[in-house]
Amino acid sequence: MKIGTRKSAMALAQTEAIARLLRVADPTLDVEIVKFETRGDQDQTSKLLRHGGKGGAFVAEIREAMRGGELQAAMHSLKDVPGNEETPDLIIAATLPRDAANDALVLRPGLSLDVFRASSGKGFKIGTNAVRRAAYLRRLFPEATVIHFRGAADSRVAKLDRGDKQRLPDGGEVGPADALVMARSGLERIGMAPRIVHDFSVREMLPAVGQGIVAVECVEKDWVTRGRLAKIEDVQSRLCAEAEREVLWVLNGHCNSPIAGHATLAGNEMTLTAAVLDEAGDRFIEVSLQGAADRPRELGRAVGLDLLDKGAAEIIARTRPEEDSLLA
Repeated sequence: MKIGTRKSAMALAQTEAIARLLRVADPTLDVEIVKFETRGDQDQTSKLLRHGGKGGAFVAEIREAMRGGELQAAMHSLKDVPGNEETPDLIIAATLPRDAANDALVLRPGLSLDVFRASSGKGFKIGTNAVRRAAYLRRLFPEATVIHFRGAADSRVAKLDRGDKQRLPDGGEVGPADALVMARSGLERIGMAPRIVHDFSVREMLPAVGQGIVAVECVEKDWVTRGRLAKIEDVQSRLCAEAEREVLWVLNGHCNSPIAGHATLAGNEMTLTAAVLDEAGDRFIEVSLQGAADRPRELGRAVGLDLLDKGAAEIIARTRPEEDSLLA
C-alpha cells in the first residue's frame, strides 16, 4: 500500500504514524511512503494564493497521483484540505485521533517571554503565513508587527534562530522575526515542543478548522483501501472534523478568509465554536452552539448559518481576492 505525503519533517512524521497504525491493524500489510515536493514546498516566497490556496499548494499533486493509480492513499493535515469545494472521486477514509489543536508561541534565542509580555509585543515582529493567526495576533498584540513568514515547521524555526529575513513575492524582504506562532501539534511532531514558551488557549486564538487532525484520503471507489483505512479510524476525531468542516462549507470560505472553528465532545453532546475575523482583526464574529454528538453536520450548519446572520458573508467577501490579484 503506497501512501503519498509531502517531504517536510512534519508530514513524514504524520505519515509514519499512519503507517504504524496500519501495520498494527494488519501485520501482513506492506506499507510504502512516497514523498512529494509540492508547489507550496518548492516556492517558499509567494503567498499560498498564488498556488490556489492550501489545496493547490499542498494537496493537488498528491491527489492527481492517487487518481492516476500511483498511490492508494494520501496523508493530509486536515486544516490544509479545502472545505468549501468538492473533491471528485476522492474521500477522506480515516481520521486519526486528534493531537493538540491549539497554537503556540516560539521566540528567537535571547528573547524572554517576560520581556515580550511586558512590551505587549511593541517593537517586535511576529511571523506567520496563516491569515487566521495574523488576524488574531493583531487583536492580541495590536502594537506588534505581524509579518508574512513561510516554510515548513522546522525550516521556519531555523530561519527564526538564524535571524533570516523572509523574501516577499515583490522581491522585497521582511524581518527578521522575533517570534513565530505555529500549531503545537506540528512542533510536537518534529520534536520542537521544548521551544514553546506559551500555549494560546482556544479562547485566545480559536484554531483552524481541522487543526491537529491527520486525515487519510483515497479514491472513493477503492473499497479495498477504504476497508484497510477504516481499521484506523478515530470516531471522535471524525465527528469533530465533520462539524467544523460543515461550517467552512456553509460560509464558502477561501484560503484568504480568517475563519476558525473548533469542536469538543462531552459524552453525547458536542460544542462547536466558530469565528470569522477581518484581516486587521477589527471585526470579530463568534458563535458557539451545542448539539447532539451524532449529528455533527447539523450542528456545523447551524453555527455557519448563525455566523452568516451576524454578518460573516460581508467580511469574507472583503477578503476574497479578485481574479487578477491571485498572483500577487
